[in-house]
Amino acid sequence: MQKTRSSIYVTSLIAGAFFMENLDGTIIATALPQMAKSFHVGAVNLNLGMTAYLITLAVFIPISGWFADRFGARSVFASAIAAFTVASLLCGFSQTLEQFTFMRILQGIGGAMMVPVGRLIVLRSTPKEDLTKAIAYITWPGLTALVVGPPIGGFITTYASWHWIFFLNLPIGIIALILTLLWIENTRPEGHHPFDWTTFILAGLASTGIVVAMEKLGSGAEHWRPPVTILALSLLSGALAIAAARRSPGTSFIDLESLRLRSFSLSVYGASGFRIAVSVLPFLLPLMFQEAFGLNAFTSGLYLLALFGGDLSMKSIVIPVLRRFGFRRILIVNGVVTAGSMAVCALLSPATPPALIAAVLFFHGGCRSLEFTCMTTLAYTEIPAERMSRANGFLSAVMQLSMGMGVAIGAGTLRMVAHANGHASSAPLLQDFHIAILCMAVLALAPVIDALGLAHDAGAATSGHQPQPAPEVNPA
Repeated sequence: MQKTRSSIYVTSLIAGAFFMENLDGTIIATALPQMAKSFHVGAVNLNLGMTAYLITLAVFIPISGWFADRFGARSVFASAIAAFTVASLLCGFSQTLEQFTFMRILQGIGGAMMVPVGRLIVLRSTPKEDLTKAIAYITWPGLTALVVGPPIGGFITTYASWHWIFFLNLPIGIIALILTLLWIENTRPEGHHPFDWTTFILAGLASTGIVVAMEKLGSGAEHWRPPVTILALSLLSGALAIAAARRSPGTSFIDLESLRLRSFSLSVYGASGFRIAVSVLPFLLPLMFQEAFGLNAFTSGLYLLALFGGDLSMKSIVIPVLRRFGFRRILIVNGVVTAGSMAVCALLSPATPPALIAAVLFFHGGCRSLEFTCMTTLAYTEIPAERMSRANGFLSAVMQLSMGMGVAIGAGTLRMVAHANGHASSAPLLQDFHIAILCMAVLALAPVIDALGLAHDAGAATSGHQPQPAPEVNPA
């Protein structure tokens, strides 16, 4: 009985760390104008701090598994929490943009190690049959943070000051650090392979360039050639990293061996399109509510709490649903429903009753939560224990890149739609928002197409689903 309780405690602890890291990435958005005044710079300049954080995550996440194998999961996870917490304190005390940017880089290093190593701890300590429940517990807090971050940030900024956005992490981080030292064992494999410097440098350059290029393109920079050039060079660097990985497939940070598994590759390819599309909605909707509906920032943020309710509603039913229908059917059917519920958001207007808007967002939140949990869980169902750290580090990097590009792609799509419709990209109309949301709904269908190639019993050992055997046909 103690083992079960300990497993629940550890999973809850890591879910809390995920929430803290994801909340920090979204809560800052509403505080940018006030922070800009404190630093005596323009609000646009604060993008430097946000971009530096995303780049640090993209560069250091792939090597998190190697560090966990080398120094022990508890040591790395505890150090990451400590670094993230101290950096949060220093962010709150920053007096200049340069100081703030440096502290955000330190925060990014902590976050890059904290999230994937925490997930690795859960994967290593959880039996296959309990994997769905564990993944659900650590998935929905992260999704929740993406939704509740803006309204919480708006409340703190309005009624206190932006410094408290970062000070909020102190008690959470201290408690999480103490519980980590008490509850988590410092496990590590028997042996470890040398550090793959070639792939690390090439993949790091590719990740950095992609984040910078997408951020510049999404911000509507007048000169588009530099970011396009950076993007092209980043893709070249990524291709060279893959070529280097092919020469050492057993030790490279790019896990080509796991990519041969259909269950894992779906969470890399099709799921990336889904993550991009779904992460755009919490960005587009508040803008639409304010720019086209005429609502204030706090009211528009409150609407997104319905998404949180939908995410939470799935936690209790995801396991029986998976057991009843299996991964393949859920990814296909629920994927179509999720994209459809996103498309319904393109029908919202200022005349839509508030209760109906909340209901649509609640339904979409539940569907996207179920799809996220299924995609993430399926990725690890066929990964052997000795390759878990590499697969987890690689997938975590892909997840971070796709989620990080979401806002930039959403902003870029909105600007292109407004320009095509003859409107100023700085002042999009309701029609522009609707078309941009529909584009994202189409992109959200990517895992549905990918799931068509899955076996009917994919991940059955984890989901508990037993496909019905095909009826025998008696010859006439």
